[in-house]
Amino acid sequence: MAERAYIVTKGVVLRETETKEADKILTLLTADRGKISVIARGVRRKSCKYAACAQQLVYSEWTLYQKGEWYYANEGATAELFNGLRTNLEALALGCYFAELTETVTAPEVPAGALLPHLLNGLYALSALQKPPALVKPAFEIKLLCLAGYEPLADSCAYCGRPDPEQPLLDVVQGILRCRSCGAKESALSMPLCPDSLAALRHIVYGDPRRLYSFRLTGPALERLSAAAEAFVAAQLERGFRTLEFYKSLQPPEELSK
Repeated sequence: MAERAYIVTKGVVLRETETKEADKILTLLTADRGKISVIARGVRRKSCKYAACAQQLVYSEWTLYQKGEWYYANEGATAELFNGLRTNLEALALGCYFAELTETVTAPEVPAGALLPHLLNGLYALSALQKPPALVKPAFEIKLLCLAGYEPLADSCAYCGRPDPEQPLLDVVQGILRCRSCGAKESALSMPLCPDSLAALRHIVYGDPRRLYSFRLTGPALERLSAAAEAFVAAQLERGFRTLEFYKSLQPPEELSK
Protein backbone atom coordinates (compact mmCIF):
# COMPACT_ATOMS: atom_id res chain seq x y z
CA MET A 1 0.00 0.00 0.00
CA ALA A 2 1.16 3.52 -0.78
CA GLU A 3 1.97 5.70 2.22
CA ARG A 4 -0.76 8.10 3.23
CA ALA A 5 -0.04 11.70 2.20
CA TYR A 6 -0.39 14.11 5.10
CA ILE A 7 -1.18 17.81 4.89
CA VAL A 8 0.01 20.28 7.52
CA THR A 9 -1.94 23.53 7.73
CA LYS A 10 -3.04 26.14 10.26
CA GLY A 11 -6.67 27.08 10.64
CA VAL A 12 -9.34 28.47 12.92
CA VAL A 13 -12.52 26.52 13.68
CA LEU A 14 -15.48 28.44 12.29
CA ARG A 15 -18.04 25.81 13.25
CA GLU A 16 -18.16 22.46 15.04
CA THR A 17 -20.87 19.83 14.69
CA GLU A 18 -21.07 16.78 16.90
CA THR A 19 -21.65 13.52 15.04
CA LYS A 20 -21.80 9.84 15.97
CA GLU A 21 -20.69 8.97 19.49
CA ALA A 22 -17.41 10.82 19.78
CA ASP A 23 -16.71 12.58 16.47
CA LYS A 24 -17.01 16.15 15.23
CA ILE A 25 -17.24 17.71 11.80
CA LEU A 26 -15.21 20.92 11.82
CA THR A 27 -15.38 23.80 9.39
CA LEU A 28 -11.84 25.19 9.26
CA LEU A 29 -10.64 28.39 7.65
CA THR A 30 -7.05 27.95 6.51
CA ALA A 31 -4.75 30.33 4.67
CA ASP A 32 -3.65 27.95 1.92
CA ARG A 33 -6.76 25.80 1.39
CA GLY A 34 -9.47 28.24 2.38
CA LYS A 35 -12.60 26.80 3.96
CA ILE A 36 -12.54 23.03 4.40
CA SER A 37 -14.58 20.40 6.23
CA VAL A 38 -12.64 18.12 8.55
CA ILE A 39 -13.81 14.96 10.29
CA ALA A 40 -12.20 14.67 13.71
CA ARG A 41 -12.74 11.11 14.86
CA GLY A 42 -12.87 10.41 18.59
CA VAL A 43 -12.21 14.05 19.42
CA ARG A 44 -14.97 14.15 22.05
CA ARG A 45 -13.29 11.43 24.11
CA LYS A 46 -11.31 12.56 27.15
CA SER A 47 -8.33 10.62 25.91
CA CYS A 48 -8.06 12.61 22.66
CA LYS A 49 -4.83 14.60 22.70
CA TYR A 50 -6.06 17.33 20.36
CA ALA A 51 -9.57 17.87 21.77
CA ALA A 52 -8.77 21.52 22.56
CA CYS A 53 -8.05 22.17 18.88
CA ALA A 54 -11.55 21.09 17.88
CA GLN A 55 -13.37 23.93 19.63
CA GLN A 56 -14.96 26.84 17.84
CA LEU A 57 -12.71 29.92 17.57
CA VAL A 58 -9.50 28.02 18.35
CA TYR A 59 -6.55 28.52 15.99
CA SER A 60 -4.39 25.41 15.59
CA GLU A 61 -1.87 23.62 13.43
CA TRP A 62 -3.44 20.51 11.94
CA THR A 63 -2.05 17.39 10.34
CA LEU A 64 -4.71 16.12 7.96
CA TYR A 65 -5.17 13.55 5.26
CA GLN A 66 -7.68 13.58 2.45
CA LYS A 67 -9.99 10.77 1.48
CA GLY A 68 -12.44 11.50 -1.28
CA GLU A 69 -14.09 14.86 -0.68
CA TRP A 70 -13.35 14.87 3.04
CA TYR A 71 -10.36 15.82 5.15
CA TYR A 72 -9.63 13.80 8.28
CA ALA A 73 -7.74 14.99 11.36
CA ASN A 74 -4.66 13.02 12.33
CA GLU A 75 -3.02 15.41 14.82
CA GLY A 76 -3.51 18.92 16.13
CA ALA A 77 -1.60 21.46 18.22
CA THR A 78 -3.16 24.67 19.52
CA ALA A 79 -1.62 27.97 18.45
CA GLU A 80 -4.12 30.37 20.06
CA LEU A 81 -7.08 29.52 22.29
CA PHE A 82 -8.35 33.10 22.71
CA ASN A 83 -8.95 32.43 26.39
CA GLY A 84 -10.30 35.94 26.93
CA LEU A 85 -13.38 34.97 24.96
CA ARG A 86 -14.11 32.01 27.23
CA THR A 87 -14.59 34.24 30.29
CA ASN A 88 -16.79 36.89 28.65
CA LEU A 89 -20.12 35.76 27.21
CA GLU A 90 -20.64 38.96 25.21
CA ALA A 91 -17.20 38.69 23.61
CA LEU A 92 -17.70 34.98 22.94
CA ALA A 93 -21.07 35.60 21.29
CA LEU A 94 -19.57 38.33 19.12
CA GLY A 95 -16.67 36.05 18.18
CA CYS A 96 -19.14 33.37 17.08
CA TYR A 97 -20.89 35.98 14.94
CA PHE A 98 -17.55 36.91 13.37
CA ALA A 99 -17.01 33.23 12.57
CA GLU A 100 -20.45 32.81 10.98
CA LEU A 101 -20.03 36.02 9.00
CA THR A 102 -16.58 34.93 7.78
CA GLU A 103 -17.91 31.51 6.81
CA THR A 104 -20.59 33.21 4.71
CA VAL A 105 -18.15 35.23 2.59
CA THR A 106 -15.57 32.47 2.04
CA ALA A 107 -15.72 29.81 -0.66
CA PRO A 108 -14.71 26.16 -0.17
CA GLU A 109 -11.05 25.43 -0.94
CA VAL A 110 -10.26 28.95 -2.19
CA PRO A 111 -7.19 30.47 -0.46
CA ALA A 112 -8.41 32.80 2.28
CA GLY A 113 -5.95 35.61 1.60
CA ALA A 114 -6.44 38.46 4.08
CA LEU A 115 -9.69 37.01 5.47
CA LEU A 116 -7.99 34.66 7.94
CA PRO A 117 -5.70 37.34 9.45
CA HIS A 118 -8.71 39.66 9.68
CA LEU A 119 -10.68 37.08 11.66
CA LEU A 120 -7.73 36.35 13.93
CA ASN A 121 -7.15 40.07 14.55
CA GLY A 122 -10.81 40.57 15.41
CA LEU A 123 -10.78 37.71 17.90
CA TYR A 124 -7.49 38.99 19.37
CA ALA A 125 -8.96 42.49 19.77
CA LEU A 126 -11.83 41.05 21.81
CA SER A 127 -9.81 38.46 23.74
CA ALA A 128 -6.41 39.97 24.55
CA LEU A 129 -6.77 43.69 23.86
CA GLN A 130 -10.24 43.76 25.41
CA LYS A 131 -11.43 46.38 22.96
CA PRO A 132 -15.08 47.41 23.46
CA PRO A 133 -17.28 44.94 21.54
CA ALA A 134 -19.47 47.84 20.40
CA LEU A 135 -16.46 49.36 18.59
CA VAL A 136 -14.92 46.12 17.29
CA LYS A 137 -18.20 44.89 15.77
CA PRO A 138 -18.77 47.58 13.07
CA ALA A 139 -15.07 47.76 12.23
CA PHE A 140 -14.93 43.99 11.72
CA GLU A 141 -18.15 43.90 9.67
CA ILE A 142 -17.20 46.69 7.29
CA LYS A 143 -13.60 45.58 6.76
CA LEU A 144 -14.63 41.96 6.23
CA LEU A 145 -17.00 43.00 3.45
CA CYS A 146 -14.25 45.16 1.93
CA LEU A 147 -11.93 42.14 1.83
CA ALA A 148 -14.69 39.99 0.36
CA GLY A 149 -15.26 42.37 -2.55
CA TYR A 150 -18.05 44.60 -1.22
CA GLU A 151 -16.00 47.72 -0.46
CA PRO A 152 -18.20 50.85 -0.23
CA LEU A 153 -17.20 54.06 -1.98
CA ALA A 154 -16.67 56.38 0.98
CA ASP A 155 -14.25 59.04 -0.30
CA SER A 156 -16.90 61.54 -1.47
CA CYS A 157 -20.55 61.96 -2.40
CA ALA A 158 -21.18 59.64 -5.34
CA TYR A 159 -23.47 62.24 -6.95
CA CYS A 160 -21.96 65.72 -6.46
CA GLY A 161 -18.40 64.72 -5.60
CA ARG A 162 -18.17 66.67 -2.34
CA PRO A 163 -15.43 65.18 -0.14
CA ASP A 164 -17.42 66.21 2.95
CA PRO A 165 -21.03 65.37 2.08
CA GLU A 166 -23.74 67.55 3.56
CA GLN A 167 -25.62 65.49 6.16
CA PRO A 168 -23.85 62.33 4.98
CA LEU A 169 -25.62 59.04 4.43
CA LEU A 170 -24.34 55.59 3.46
CA ASP A 171 -26.49 53.94 0.80
CA VAL A 172 -26.12 50.37 2.03
CA VAL A 173 -27.63 48.81 -1.10
CA GLN A 174 -25.45 50.59 -3.66
CA GLY A 175 -22.50 50.87 -1.29
CA ILE A 176 -21.97 54.58 -1.85
CA LEU A 177 -21.74 57.76 0.19
CA ARG A 178 -24.11 60.62 -0.57
CA CYS A 179 -25.41 63.96 0.66
CA ARG A 180 -28.92 63.90 2.05
CA SER A 181 -30.15 65.99 -0.88
CA CYS A 182 -28.28 64.00 -3.54
CA GLY A 183 -29.68 60.88 -5.18
CA ALA A 184 -32.63 60.63 -2.82
CA LYS A 185 -34.86 59.14 -5.54
CA GLU A 186 -32.27 56.51 -6.51
CA SER A 187 -31.51 55.42 -2.95
CA ALA A 188 -33.26 52.30 -1.65
CA LEU A 189 -31.92 52.41 1.91
CA SER A 190 -29.50 54.94 3.37
CA MET A 191 -28.18 55.16 6.91
CA PRO A 192 -27.32 58.53 8.49
CA LEU A 193 -23.76 59.32 9.50
CA CYS A 194 -22.07 62.32 11.11
CA PRO A 195 -18.58 63.79 10.68
CA ASP A 196 -17.11 61.52 13.38
CA SER A 197 -18.79 58.32 12.19
CA LEU A 198 -17.85 59.16 8.59
CA ALA A 199 -14.21 59.62 9.64
CA ALA A 200 -14.34 56.23 11.38
CA LEU A 201 -15.87 54.63 8.28
CA ARG A 202 -13.05 55.98 6.12
CA HIS A 203 -10.46 54.78 8.63
CA ILE A 204 -11.95 51.27 8.42
CA VAL A 205 -12.21 51.20 4.63
CA TYR A 206 -9.00 52.97 3.63
CA GLY A 207 -6.73 52.85 6.69
CA ASP A 208 -3.91 50.50 7.68
CA PRO A 209 -5.48 47.11 8.55
CA ARG A 210 -2.95 46.74 11.36
CA ARG A 211 -4.53 49.77 13.05
CA LEU A 212 -8.12 48.82 12.32
CA TYR A 213 -9.31 49.06 15.93
CA SER A 214 -7.18 52.07 16.93
CA PHE A 215 -9.90 54.70 16.41
CA ARG A 216 -12.08 56.11 19.17
CA LEU A 217 -15.81 56.61 18.86
CA THR A 218 -18.54 56.80 21.47
CA GLY A 219 -22.13 57.86 21.96
CA PRO A 220 -24.43 58.69 19.04
CA ALA A 221 -21.54 58.64 16.52
CA LEU A 222 -20.73 55.02 17.40
CA GLU A 223 -24.41 54.13 17.28
CA ARG A 224 -24.67 55.56 13.75
CA LEU A 225 -21.59 53.66 12.58
CA SER A 226 -22.86 50.42 14.12
CA ALA A 227 -26.32 50.77 12.57
CA ALA A 228 -24.82 51.55 9.16
CA ALA A 229 -22.42 48.58 9.35
CA GLU A 230 -25.15 46.13 10.32
CA ALA A 231 -27.47 47.41 7.60
CA PHE A 232 -24.66 47.22 5.05
CA VAL A 233 -24.01 43.56 5.91
CA ALA A 234 -27.70 42.70 5.69
CA ALA A 235 -28.17 44.50 2.35
CA GLN A 236 -25.06 43.08 0.69
CA LEU A 237 -25.32 39.48 1.90
CA GLU A 238 -29.14 39.36 1.89
CA ARG A 239 -29.46 37.15 4.94
CA GLY A 240 -29.67 37.21 8.72
CA PHE A 241 -27.37 35.60 11.28
CA ARG A 242 -28.45 33.44 14.21
CA THR A 243 -25.30 34.32 16.14
CA LEU A 244 -25.97 38.04 15.69
CA GLU A 245 -29.44 37.62 17.18
CA PHE A 246 -27.93 35.84 20.19
CA TYR A 247 -25.32 38.57 20.65
CA LYS A 248 -28.03 41.23 20.53
CA SER A 249 -30.14 39.30 23.05
CA LEU A 250 -27.33 39.85 25.58
CA GLN A 251 -27.51 43.63 25.24
CA PRO A 252 -29.41 45.70 27.85
CA PRO A 253 -32.87 46.78 26.59
CA GLU A 254 -31.88 50.46 26.73
CA GLU A 255 -28.95 49.77 24.36
CA LEU A 256 -31.14 48.00 21.79
CA SER A 257 -33.75 50.78 21.83
CA LYS A 258 -31.30 53.50 20.87
